[in-house]
Amino acid sequence: MPKEYVAIGLLALAGFLLGGVYSTWKTAKAVAVVLIVFAVVAVGGAVAWIL
Repeated sequence: MPKEYVAIGLLALAGFLLGGVYSTWKTAKAVAVVLIVFAVVAVGGAVAWIL
C-alpha cells in the first residue's frame, strides 16, 4: 500500500472531524474542542507520514 493512501486517509479523517466540529459547535463546545484536537493530530500525522 503506497504511503500516499495513508496520508490521504488521514486528511479525509481530519475533514470528517472538522465537519463534526462545525455541526456540534453551537450545542456542545467541549465535544467540538476535542474534535478539533483530533483533527489537528490527524493532519499532523498525515504530514509526518508524507515526510
